[in-house]
Amino acid sequence: MNLALDRPLAVLDLETTGTNRVRDRIIDLALVIIRPDEKRETFTYRVNPGIPIPPAATNIHGIRDEDVADAPSFKDQAPEIRSRLEGCDLAGFNAARYDIPLLCEEFARAGIPFSMEGRRIVDAQILFHLKEPRDLSAALMYYCGAKHDGAHGALDDVEATIQVLEAQLERYPDLPRTVRELDALCNPREADWVDQGGRLKWEGDEIVINFGAKGGIRLRDLVQKDTGYLNWMLTRDFPEEVKAIIRGALNGQYPVRSEKP
Repeated sequence: MNLALDRPLAVLDLETTGTNRVRDRIIDLALVIIRPDEKRETFTYRVNPGIPIPPAATNIHGIRDEDVADAPSFKDQAPEIRSRLEGCDLAGFNAARYDIPLLCEEFARAGIPFSMEGRRIVDAQILFHLKEPRDLSAALMYYCGAKHDGAHGALDDVEATIQVLEAQLERYPDLPRTVRELDALCNPREADWVDQGGRLKWEGDEIVINFGAKGGIRLRDLVQKDTGYLNWMLTRDFPEEVKAIIRGALNGQYPVRSEKP
């Protein structure tokens, strides 16, 4: 490996029940530990998350509830995993923003101390985006071989976007050709989300909180028992869509679940 190491580097990847770094759980963990002498050790852990694996997650990694039914929990394996990571720096692809925070959350939930103090992080995704710009000018050059001389002029940006989109649809025959299907790729969201970001979700015909310590609690119950929490949400940096639902609930008005168009 063309990288100077002064201590082991643990390259990791997680497969999980979803993308929420606080709520979701690990179901598969792979580690390759690279030593300064370039020797490598590989470890894999299959984990029973203790919660159902949503179909949307299974569609990505192929792991089903029955595949983890007999696997040990993360808590059972946490001491060994922590031991493997002792003295290691960490690396991965999108690890800094996703894998490592979720891993730390799992250790905390298991009651196993795991400190990031002094650990260094190498994230291949951040390096990728640093060295290969992903802005509109770069896309226009890549797909159309054209310079974007009017970059950051609104109309010029719109025209460049149309050129890029047309070129993408021409280059990739496997891309969908309907807006509905492209929306599923570009704007993925769970079917039970009430709002665009999934802060609230449907459970049957009831809205529940979908994050943090109040996760899983019905909005209707909070209106009756804990309006302070809802008023706190109204003062924080939540999307206006969420705040409008909260204000409506506090006034006795609740959205009615309907099929998406």
